[in-house]
Amino acid sequence: MWIDLIESKTFAIPPWVKVGKELRIDKNVILGYKPRRSIPDLTLTIGDGANIRSGTVLYAGSIIGKNLQMGHNAVIREENIIGDNFKLWTNSIVDYGCRIGNCVKIHSNCYVAQFTTIHDDVFLAPGVVIANDPHPGCPYSKKCMRGPIICKGAQIGVNVTILPFLTIGEQALVGAGSVLTHDVPPEMVVYGNPAKPIKSIYDLRCTQSLTDKPYWRK
Repeated sequence: MWIDLIESKTFAIPPWVKVGKELRIDKNVILGYKPRRSIPDLTLTIGDGANIRSGTVLYAGSIIGKNLQMGHNAVIREENIIGDNFKLWTNSIVDYGCRIGNCVKIHSNCYVAQFTTIHDDVFLAPGVVIANDPHPGCPYSKKCMRGPIICKGAQIGVNVTILPFLTIGEQALVGAGSVLTHDVPPEMVVYGNPAKPIKSIYDLRCTQSLTDKPYWRK
């Protein structure tokens, strides 16, 4: 059962959580969870029109735009800046320190590592895993952690692994099960382990013969 958070007297909002209008929230949700690591500002800001489903945990210290859509048991950590119309589906995690643009959709069972940048209109299919540590176990690893940069409109297929420091170009398409170890050029189809460029997205056609245009055009 959804609760109209603005009218409800059964859900207490911590003072460091700032919510917009028309927020719909399920039971068993945690807003403004305080991280163990010290951060300069605990304020959690959530824009208008959010739908937050059961099991969601939104940490303190992030800024999230309007029309947030959360699946069940999904987590957004602290110190993230996230744009409008963000969708994070069931059992997915956005770790801390990420920058995410507008109209980004991250499907179920995904992990977005710390310090990842995702631009507008990006889609991550189920099971995408992003790494940010180029040498795990090194005592200095925290000083050089950085996730990839995923540019505007890139589409990432099911069960793709993306290694640190990479840039995935605009409108690129990454095939299912790929392991990305190098940058991906804009507007290219890549797949494999390690993933390699195969063709331009302009060479793609609908496999069901529903249109003669490439898949991304309306």
